[in-house]
Amino acid sequence: MRTLLIVGNWKMNKTASEAATFVGELSRHLSKPPTSVELVVAPPFTALESVRRVLGSESPIQLGAQNLFWETQGAYTGEISAPMLKDLGCRYVIIGHSERRTLFGERGDGIRRKIQAAFAHGLHPILCIGESLAQREAGSTNEVLSQQIHESLSSFTAETLASLTIAYEPIWAIGTGRSATTEQAVAAHQTIRAVLATTASPTIAERTKILYGGSVTTQNIAALLSSDQVDGALIGGACLDVTSFATIIQLASTTRSIGV
Repeated sequence: MRTLLIVGNWKMNKTASEAATFVGELSRHLSKPPTSVELVVAPPFTALESVRRVLGSESPIQLGAQNLFWETQGAYTGEISAPMLKDLGCRYVIIGHSERRTLFGERGDGIRRKIQAAFAHGLHPILCIGESLAQREAGSTNEVLSQQIHESLSSFTAETLASLTIAYEPIWAIGTGRSATTEQAVAAHQTIRAVLATTASPTIAERTKILYGGSVTTQNIAALLSSDQVDGALIGGACLDVTSFATIIQLASTTRSIGV
């Protein structure tokens, strides 16, 4: 069975000092960290170093980044490269988040190049895909997910994709308080896995973690994880509060360990 992965995406929140305080408190809340759940926090770039120092090398909480640029170095003012993230201790990087797509115009080829850079430098990309409300209401969710997967992953070998994670995040559920139902999430995850089977291989489709993201809370995490098609969560607002995030982690561990 695929290990659950819980990722906290802080977005543009918390200064370096606030981030250090937060992860210190989170670590105390998780004095007995669940062994059945893999944990990642993705602070802003400015807080990566301070968070790494507080976590240390023995923490079960891993470090992720919210984005990267595809070149390794050069005249790209304001950008951050994969080697920079790797040197800071990042293991994961979020790529293609809907806010990057809608606010900053990121599209298929640019996202593919970012994924390629992540793979090249030993980072595990978390590819975000999802449909808008208009697309869902038009009945085109499956087509949108398939297109986004093909645009981002079609040039990679199955072997390369072994360290990929996908996050299904319906745009209409992000930051709106309106989460997908368990049935909607499961259906989308099944579509993603079917597309992966043809894009990469059935083995990769079976091994790839597929997370759900979109207004995940302490109230809905157990229901979302009740299906073995949902391998964890990419969490936004609810991960910014220590108690809320720690509760989600504990609920995730309990839900999967008892097979609810």
